[in-house]
Amino acid sequence: MRIRVASYDNAIIIVYNLTAGVQARWLRLAVPPRDRFREARTSCLALQAHVIKMDPSRASFEAYLKFLAETPDDGKPVILETDHALSLHFDVHATQSLMSRRDPDKLVLGYTRTMMGFLLLRPAPARISMIGLGGGSLAKYCYRHLPNAKVVAIEIDPAVIALRDTFHIPPDDDRLEVICADGAEYVKGQDARPDVIMVDGFLAHGMPAQLGTADFYGACHARLADDGVLVANFLESDQDIPFYLEEVRSVFGESFAVSLSEDSCNYTLFAWKGAWTLPSLETLLARARILETAHALNLRSAARRLKQGKRLASDWRFWRKLGG
Repeated sequence: MRIRVASYDNAIIIVYNLTAGVQARWLRLAVPPRDRFREARTSCLALQAHVIKMDPSRASFEAYLKFLAETPDDGKPVILETDHALSLHFDVHATQSLMSRRDPDKLVLGYTRTMMGFLLLRPAPARISMIGLGGGSLAKYCYRHLPNAKVVAIEIDPAVIALRDTFHIPPDDDRLEVICADGAEYVKGQDARPDVIMVDGFLAHGMPAQLGTADFYGACHARLADDGVLVANFLESDQDIPFYLEEVRSVFGESFAVSLSEDSCNYTLFAWKGAWTLPSLETLLARARILETAHALNLRSAARRLKQGKRLASDWRFWRKLGG
């Protein structure tokens, strides 16, 4: 099986040859919006890699091609299903969540593993609030591997919540709660003080604008426990990242870092409440070695990227270039 993702005439082309000696065929995807072209091409490459890695069969790849050719562009959640994997999408231009059937609680996508880097700062959180449920990768991981934590996931789209059984998200109990609400409004309440707030809320068009404002970050700061941590996922293709970081700085001061996510083109924001500074690399690595005995995560690599991310957060020349 040979596959190549190419771009031509502002369109994304999937060139494939399923059988040796047979002439290659090609599929031209619907042209993505100009501001999402890079994201769409990257997503196709990443999804193709995961599909083939998990299930290299012809049936799996043909299911992938069928998905690319037939998925409507209406913003409703769609599932790509193969023998070994499930993925959640709002369109063919981006992957919202990816689940291994063999290990439903595994964090398959690199950015989710990077977001778990908050453990280097808060290794034993009592309460975690999540803005955005998606396929529940982060909610399931925290529920399974942090048994002393209460996990509350806030999801605005009831159609996404309706898929929780499909993605093996456990039912609500005293440690897990899924709430259908607007996350930007939810954080304004003061009924709980989470140790960690994780923001991974996306719709078909990308991250909602209200999740990148000083008002939102201010509400998160107010709601966090006194030494709490905010973690947020940004798409590399989002040209508003420099604006988000200015808004973060207006609330958290210099207490934040921006890390390039593991094996992906996402960026992960870590912002911490209180007067404490980011620990030394030696301290973070020591914590990572201890945490890795209980977590199948590359936390030593995450520690290094977190320290690099503290410098990256202040590199405004880099962010201005990224923002065009």
